[in-house]
Amino acid sequence: MNQQQKTVALVTGASRGAGKGIAVALGAAGATVYVTGRSRREGDASLPGTVDATAAAVTAAGGEGIAVYCDHADDAQVEALFAQILAEQGYLNILVNNATALHDALVTPGPFWEKPLELTDIWGVGMRSHYVAAYFAAPLLLEAQRGLIVNTSSFGGRIYMHGPAYGAGKAAVDKMAHDMAYDFKPHGVAVMSIWMGLLLTERSQRVFAAEPEKYAELMATCETPEFTGRIIAALFEDPDLMTRSGQVWIGAELAASYGVTDSDGSQPPSHREFFGPPTTFGEAVVE
Repeated sequence: MNQQQKTVALVTGASRGAGKGIAVALGAAGATVYVTGRSRREGDASLPGTVDATAAAVTAAGGEGIAVYCDHADDAQVEALFAQILAEQGYLNILVNNATALHDALVTPGPFWEKPLELTDIWGVGMRSHYVAAYFAAPLLLEAQRGLIVNTSSFGGRIYMHGPAYGAGKAAVDKMAHDMAYDFKPHGVAVMSIWMGLLLTERSQRVFAAEPEKYAELMATCETPEFTGRIIAALFEDPDLMTRSGQVWIGAELAASYGVTDSDGSQPPSHREFFGPPTTFGEAVVE
């Protein structure tokens, strides 16, 4: 990480899964990492993990983990979060927008009208919460010598994946990154979406454990949750970071370009051949 200034990061939705892995990887790179979530104790959610446990893991990895209980559906709590970071650090280098609402019925087969309407919660904690976090983060990012916002996303922003609620949410955060990059460009803050592969999270491991033989081949292509964090750490060190701003990137391809491997030393594959290339946006600007 940048030795001229302590790197301060925030990873939202980090009690478990991708958020936890990203936070720990940034901690291993030496960052001070604020982690948010709603799980104060085991049992608060159907999956294991708490915000305090993630903060402790960040510190154990070599960084400084700071847990903040925050419901990203509540704008007042989000505003208070950034007020805390401002008071304690004075700036923010990296914002990873990862908080999201994933209903258990997300992967249930069938058309969207047979699924709960609550699947649209991903538009609130996901699409909207990314916007709100970036809104309150902006003054802190402008105070830093170097700034980066990453929206964690997936191929679901381009193809049919888990139905229209999920697809609309991911397509939205990808476009949001593109548009925010335009506003931030004069200030040297990069914004982008990273499409992650299939992650070996607590949620996916529960699915795999139920039918291990069925998913054996799929498991071999999985990325650990730390993999994306390693990519973000490499991005932040790239002197040409701004050239990547405003775009959607496949995480595995970024990793290959930076020589980043997963925590087990493997090189997870890009799924471009099967799912297609990242979304691209027009260059015209209407203000």
